[in-house]
Amino acid sequence: MNKKENTKTLDINKYEENFKAKKESLYYDRKMKNKKEISWQFIIFLSGIFVISLTIAIGAFLIYKGSYTFLGLGHSLSEFLFSSEFKPADSANAPKGLIGSWAFISGSLLTCGLALLISTPFSLAAAIFMTEIAPKFGKKVFQPAVEIFVGIPSIVYGWTGLTILVPFIRDTFNLGYGNTIFTAALVLSIMIFPSITSVASDAIKSVPKFYREGSFALGATRWQTIYKVVVPAAMSGIITGVILGLARAFGEALAVAMVIGKTRTVPKSLFDSGSTLTSIIASNMGNTFDGTEYNSVLWSMALLLFLISLLFIFLIHLVGKKGNQYE
Repeated sequence: MNKKENTKTLDINKYEENFKAKKESLYYDRKMKNKKEISWQFIIFLSGIFVISLTIAIGAFLIYKGSYTFLGLGHSLSEFLFSSEFKPADSANAPKGLIGSWAFISGSLLTCGLALLISTPFSLAAAIFMTEIAPKFGKKVFQPAVEIFVGIPSIVYGWTGLTILVPFIRDTFNLGYGNTIFTAALVLSIMIFPSITSVASDAIKSVPKFYREGSFALGATRWQTIYKVVVPAAMSGIITGVILGLARAFGEALAVAMVIGKTRTVPKSLFDSGSTLTSIIASNMGNTFDGTEYNSVLWSMALLLFLISLLFIFLIHLVGKKGNQYE
């Protein structure tokens, strides 16, 4: 009897020891897991602070450099934005010149606006095709092909436009040159096509399945469902893709500079040569000296581009917020 009691007591003690050991091990594992989570949260927090600080630093630097044109050199904002006379002084001792940048602003608006008009219908059609018409083919073939376009360097687009599109435009429209606003818009439309297509396709995919099922149950055809139900439901995401494409077009410099002609006059038609804000900065910043009027006005253009980028970000958040209200 004593042996049985001793054995039972030993088993209980052993069970308690095992339970205690497992409890301590579980507590240790949970403690280590919490430490890892805290460490990763801290790293993510620092990364966020770094990105915010970097953005603020870039903005502050651009404000410092870009505002010198107006605060230090005495030029007016209206002259910078609305005058087309661009003859800034290229040396510190030269008399004050002219900094009118309307030719470059109008070139950016024309080029990017036309590129958006060309690219958006094709991007929307491609997004509908690879999500609603042929989803298997779109996922296996079309989507990877679109993603390849995103990774192509700008210089490749520019060189292709310079060697193929420029001669084609020149010969087709009987021009003495092929470096035009229209050529730059065609190159940009190809460059922003994958960006708009990817975002639009994701927006269409996110439309709940019961939207389509409800439309079919009411007797609608597939095209009626796409046109009347799916596309309106995904409209906020599609508009976001269009804005992202426009932002990409505004920020592109190298490819545009290779095909637009780089003249300093306001284009009177789509087949005139011109310049954009990014192309004039890329082409001339390396040829100016710090502290000169020419250098300062280029920094002012960079500041204007930064403010336009902030405007695009604000519009994206505004569209996304309105889209969430209707979901």
